[in-house]
Amino acid sequence: MELLTLDFTLVSSKAKTKGFVRIDRMFDSYANSSLGMIDPDGIEALCSDLGVDCTDVRILMLAWKLKAQRQGYFTQDEWRTGLKELRVDSISKLKKALPELEKEVGKPSNYDSFYSYAFRYCLTEEMQKSVDIESICELLNLVLGAQFRPQVDLLIEYLKVQSDYKVINLDQWINFLRFCQEINFPDLENYDATQAWPLILDNFVDWMREKHSSF
Repeated sequence: MELLTLDFTLVSSKAKTKGFVRIDRMFDSYANSSLGMIDPDGIEALCSDLGVDCTDVRILMLAWKLKAQRQGYFTQDEWRTGLKELRVDSISKLKKALPELEKEVGKPSNYDSFYSYAFRYCLTEEMQKSVDIESICELLNLVLGAQFRPQVDLLIEYLKVQSDYKVINLDQWINFLRFCQEINFPDLENYDATQAWPLILDNFVDWMREKHSSF
């Protein structure tokens, strides 16, 4: 019985390893051999082969799918797990999988996870809990611009002209999405400052109303 169990485990292990051969080969073609992971140069090469820009939101979606922990880097374990879930083992298959990945992220059950991940992915320093305004503006444009263009344009304009906030935390970031989803725009008639909105959004609404009244 022990021998049979051992044989089965060995066969299972070999099958699992074989299943990753093409995925690993693909990883090796982009990885920095001295680091043992795909670094920013490797991601740039990957983007070139995929025919997308490095700032394309689908690359951020791929990082989310891989559960990448460090911005600009993919480990072999992250690569294996993510590509296995995507059922791809070549660049051509990955290119074809991108539209399906967009659909997956767009599902309500996944979007909140992706949106929160996008913020955490920008935390590049240990113990960092906030992101600078310039990076937040770029991120807002990347992850919300397609869905909520009018809101995002004005929110970015406000963030760039205000001087009270130099950084944005996760709670504020999450409430930016909630604001876009829940508040009538541009009249803002259902915005209630007595509800649990962060002060930065109260200030944004005041700025919007002043801007509107000046026309």
